[in-house]
Amino acid sequence: MTLGEIGKFTRGRRFTKDDYVPNGIGCIHYGDIYTQHGTSATQAVSHVRADLASTLRFAQQGDIVIAAVGETVEDVGKAVAWLGEDEVAIHDDCFVFQHSMNPKFVSYCFQTQRFNAEKNKFVARAKVKRLSGESLAKLTIPVPPLEEQERIVAILDKFDALVNDMSFGLPAEIKARRQQYTHYRDRLLTFREAA
Repeated sequence: MTLGEIGKFTRGRRFTKDDYVPNGIGCIHYGDIYTQHGTSATQAVSHVRADLASTLRFAQQGDIVIAAVGETVEDVGKAVAWLGEDEVAIHDDCFVFQHSMNPKFVSYCFQTQRFNAEKNKFVARAKVKRLSGESLAKLTIPVPPLEEQERIVAILDKFDALVNDMSFGLPAEIKARRQQYTHYRDRLLTFREAA
């Protein structure tokens, strides 16, 4: 189904670097999607002034936040499922996608080669690459039953942890092998001085 048939897109509202504060309203800037968040997020890493609340638009728990701009075609359309309990303010170079599917399933769909190939047809190519809400609404994703979405998410979450979690999986194994290598290298290259 098309994303327009599944849910609704709402564009965020503008805030600037001058609006950032250490403590305030949690927000997601399109740059945060590339650098700070993975498939999903429960905590905002950036905050804006609380007095801006009436001028902002927010994502609710379960919404998808989509970067509408990027330096490359691949970057545009990167999505993060917002799973935090509190609402989060969204920058105007992002869209909120409200839907009734498993949010992580939708976010994983945005990472597929098929989705990126389809998205490629709709990206406006200038110095900064852009996707409009109308273009996003035309993109398609599979819509299996909710139980199947949850099963797929559970499998992908396990695989993601295996590949990316520094305390578990491949990164932990690589770190352990490097430590082992360092230990044996140091032992083999340590010689007693001739008496």
